[in-house]
Amino acid sequence: MTVATITTANVKQAVPFFGVTNMESSLRFYVEGLGFKTKHQWIPDRAEDNPDGRIRWCWLEHGAAAIMLQEFWPGSRPTQALGTGASVCFMCEDALALYRQFKTHGIQTRRPPYVGNRLWVVPVTDPDGYRIEFESPTDAPEESELKE
Repeated sequence: MTVATITTANVKQAVPFFGVTNMESSLRFYVEGLGFKTKHQWIPDRAEDNPDGRIRWCWLEHGAAAIMLQEFWPGSRPTQALGTGASVCFMCEDALALYRQFKTHGIQTRRPPYVGNRLWVVPVTDPDGYRIEFESPTDAPEESELKE
């Protein structure tokens, strides 16, 4: 009997999946604010499942990175804070360029960009409290902050 070996080449991509409380607000943040593009979306066909005809799930991409969002069904939102204890880090060529772009779209960072672990870190929080960081390599001293 031959046993198949699973290699690391089998894993292709990690895609964070966020439950959100308001899809319209989340799409404004991710698409209009951060520059993600909608690749796939689901709008339930049955009127009783989706009386307002809104997007309930979507797959968003920014470069080679992706996230999925799904709006909680009425009455199914968790009682605990969303996103507690986790951050999603998007590795970038130039996180500071993204920071400047985000600012032009009204996106506020949790703090000014800083250097941590030899990376420029641009920390944002989405409307539901999910912590997202855009990061790029740097030779700047550890704990430096961007001065503009």
